[in-house]
Amino acid sequence: MNIHDIIKKARDGEQFTKGEVIEMLSYPTTSAETALIMGEAGRVSRELTNNTAEVHGQFALNLAPCPVNCEFCSFASQYGIFKDPIELSVEECIAYARQFDETPENTSVFLMTTANYDFGKFLEIAKEVKSIMKNGSYMVANVGDMSEKRTRQMKDAGFHGVYHAIRMGEGSTTKVSINQRMKSVRNFQDAGLVVGTCVEPIGPEHTNEQIAEHILLAASFDPAFSGAMRRITIPGSDLENYGMISELRIAQIVAVTRLATPRSVIGNCTHEPNVIGAYAGANLFWAESGGNPRDTKEKTEEGRGLSVGDCAVIFKEADWNVHTGSSNYFNKKHAVLAQPE
Repeated sequence: MNIHDIIKKARDGEQFTKGEVIEMLSYPTTSAETALIMGEAGRVSRELTNNTAEVHGQFALNLAPCPVNCEFCSFASQYGIFKDPIELSVEECIAYARQFDETPENTSVFLMTTANYDFGKFLEIAKEVKSIMKNGSYMVANVGDMSEKRTRQMKDAGFHGVYHAIRMGEGSTTKVSINQRMKSVRNFQDAGLVVGTCVEPIGPEHTNEQIAEHILLAASFDPAFSGAMRRITIPGSDLENYGMISELRIAQIVAVTRLATPRSVIGNCTHEPNVIGAYAGANLFWAESGGNPRDTKEKTEEGRGLSVGDCAVIFKEADWNVHTGSSNYFNKKHAVLAQPE
């Protein structure tokens, strides 16, 4: 299959095979073929959303050494970057949520916790946060794996959706199996929560075949959005020696993800926000406050984290309009989860 066949297949809205996804990922980042793929992915993303991108805001309820010890995460207790647990008060959580919710370009508020955060406290704070949010605003959770009972409790507490990814290296660089992550996705969806996902965190050691497998796995459960994120190097981490891929490489992967994901999934994210990713089809960025697993500062807004306004400016530099109001990506009905082969 040559690049003209690939573009024609994309124009026709046909599903790509795993071999074709690998082929698209295999072109050099600086090649004419990759430029065409990025351009076509950008066209598809803009067509699906009427050239309107979204910014979602996320803040962390806590910052603490996490015993799960994911090798790419600054919260991992084995690295000792954050030694003492820090938990936001209800008032601090409400202040962060209100700051996001009252910014016109912000379309959803994400609440993130480490895997060992007390679930009862999480629900209590979520209810308080939900009570001050505008009508129609979506509250989304970024949490660990959950049982059927807990996902229903999250729905009752006011959550509309969940971010949940099957990470690169799941089961080796993490202590969680792919099956466990997929079971949680099913639990979330069965509870009526809309799941957004991403192919992440991608490093130079990941092969095109591995990336292709994760792109297609993410697409299989009809998420609110998919996309791709590169791994940010944490100093002293087990993965530091691998280094990082370039923004151009992650933009290529974002583009391939867009083309390989069904058109029913209109959202296509990248992280961290950048213009080349937006050109290549990313129509979702995150603004971040508080703890951040890619940052070594206690308040990522003083480090790597960008504001809603910063994200909106980057989108505008790529000639996107920026959506205001509740998220269109999370405004989808629960879909039946496809069973993995």
